Amino acid sequence: MTASPSAPDVAPAPPSAPASPTALYRVITVVVLGTVMAVLDMTIVNVALRRLSESFGAPLQTIQWTATAYTLALAAVIPTAGWAMARIGAKRTYLTALVLFALGSLLAACAWDAGSLIAFRAVQGLGGGLLQPVGMAMGMRVADRARLGRAMGLLGLPILVGPVAGPVLGGWLVDSVSWHWIFLINLPVGALALVLAARLLPKDAPDRRGQEPPRLDVPGLLMLSPGLALLLYGLTRCGERGDATSPGTLLPLFAGVALAAGFVRRALTARAPLLDLRLLRDRTFAAGIGTLALFTCGYFGSMLLGPLYWQQERGRTATAAGMLGAPVGLVVGMTMQIAARRIDRAVPRRLIAAGCAVAALGMALLAWQTGTAGVAPWRIVAGGMVMGVGAGMTLMPAMTTATRGLSPDRLAGASTALSINAQLAASVGTALLSVVLSSAGQSPSGFRLTYAVTAALLALAVLPALRLPSHRQE
Repeated sequence: MTASPSAPDVAPAPPSAPASPTALYRVITVVVLGTVMAVLDMTIVNVALRRLSESFGAPLQTIQWTATAYTLALAAVIPTAGWAMARIGAKRTYLTALVLFALGSLLAACAWDAGSLIAFRAVQGLGGGLLQPVGMAMGMRVADRARLGRAMGLLGLPILVGPVAGPVLGGWLVDSVSWHWIFLINLPVGALALVLAARLLPKDAPDRRGQEPPRLDVPGLLMLSPGLALLLYGLTRCGERGDATSPGTLLPLFAGVALAAGFVRRALTARAPLLDLRLLRDRTFAAGIGTLALFTCGYFGSMLLGPLYWQQERGRTATAAGMLGAPVGLVVGMTMQIAARRIDRAVPRRLIAAGCAVAALGMALLAWQTGTAGVAPWRIVAGGMVMGVGAGMTLMPAMTTATRGLSPDRLAGASTALSINAQLAASVGTALLSVVLSSAGQSPSGFRLTYAVTAALLALAVLPALRLPSHRQE
């Protein structure tokens, strides 16, 4: 099925001539630096929550709002990415995102109580929510179809660096320096990213050709952004409390679903919707986003299990738990680089469906190992590494396949849709697995059941993956 005509609210197409390899690597360098900063920040803050609770004299449930506020701000701003790129250009939007993130980091480092820290983390989230979709759109635009897989592989480097370095760096900063530095460390990185972005990113001021600037779909924004925020809030509450039936969980979930449904109706009928859902009429994009939804739900949702298992069941420290998880992150990153380049020449259906199956096998091995008392740690790490191979074969190759056939003027909308999909799926997975683990009890049998549910989610991702193209994409 061919893609429908582009909605007028996405950024204009770049020149038809493909960018040089030098221009491609300049853009990727800037995007990777900014994304690494955001990914590291999230993993570092998660490690530091208990220390922040002690420093501010606030309950851990209150301090956890530093992560929740960031996520809610992220959800609120992601839908505006396509409009912002069309209005002021991708480069200016990316520079704005970097400034917001750095400013939020500085303010968070100067926080005087839990409330101010939560508010300043929301400022960070406004910047972080734009970094990924705008960066991905710039990378996809500058790469021609023959180099798209390689470009996406490089754009996926933060997935390698964040899970490996974040927990270790965060543990060292809060133990050896102070909690302020978990935010201050973003300032030199953000300053470098700003300088490089200003110098290396190509100018892309939109050419209106006598047309009026695109208008923001305000009704759509007032439905989608609060809808996503309420959904993520309800899912977060469900994951924290392990209870999906309390009014504090159900009311925001129902309200979020109602607002999201209203947005879907508007997006399919409005002339210039905030988000072009007509992208889903493209069979390859629909199959790719379906694969990623199920896979992300299981893969990113399971990231809470490893640290809990090592610390609660095996008595390891937070730093040791981070070190035991590092080999998995390394395997994901290394496999991703190989698979993302291979997808330029391989049959997508075979590679990605095989990746989902391998990841499900690795999760099944983790279910077996963690449910066995006294099992050697290397066996658990080995099971995680098998899962990591599958994740590397799936994540960026699926994104590459989903977007390769789209016209350049639809890439802004596609990157925004992929970012929303990832955020929602990860939140759903985290909440679902938290409820399963709480219900089963945090014991070897509880971890076995939760990992088994995760394996089932990854196995289900094979079904939409089998609808991906069965031939090489040109």
